[in-house]
Amino acid sequence: MRRAASRAASSGNARNSAVYYLVVILRALILFSFLLAATSASAQQYRWVDEKGRVHYTDTPPPPSAKSAQKKNLKANELGQQPSYELTQAIRNAPVTLYTFPDCKDPCQMARDVLNKRGVPFKEKLISNQQMLDELKQVSGGLNVPVLVVGNQVEKTASPQAFNQALDIGGYPAAGAVRPGNQKEPAAPKPPPQAAPAETPAAPR
Repeated sequence: MRRAASRAASSGNARNSAVYYLVVILRALILFSFLLAATSASAQQYRWVDEKGRVHYTDTPPPPSAKSAQKKNLKANELGQQPSYELTQAIRNAPVTLYTFPDCKDPCQMARDVLNKRGVPFKEKLISNQQMLDELKQVSGGLNVPVLVVGNQVEKTASPQAFNQALDIGGYPAAGAVRPGNQKEPAAPKPPPQAAPAETPAAPR
């Protein structure tokens, strides 16, 4: 009886060991398949130019009409970091300036979000003195903000649709074509220090 029990225990331990090793092997195979899929995805990125001269980066083969198609080994976090001819030309031909006030919150942040989503570099002018106020009035004909200037266009309608249309006309890539930006509201300038009051001369005795 003792020998039979010992044999049964040994057999049970062997089965447990076999199950354990089988689980370990299955986990290793699953991990390897994930790594293989990730490597495959990162290795198959295509760069191509469409009929309008816009540069695209995709993980699927380009259409037959694509020009200058290239297969590149790009990692996922490198997508969108490649230089864009369309963006470079737009920056050169239609630079972007955004006029804002320090106390302009939601509307001006909306304008920044539109620009950042499309990866558009821009110069923000925070109106903080009379000279800049006069400049805003000369550019837009008024004192309302945000005002978006794209090249020769002056867009005074504060809406995503109006700002995106101005960027389209300026030749900027659509959202997702280039890496998004992350420009934030500039710090408000500090007021000039006040001069110390002049001391009153003491009365003669």
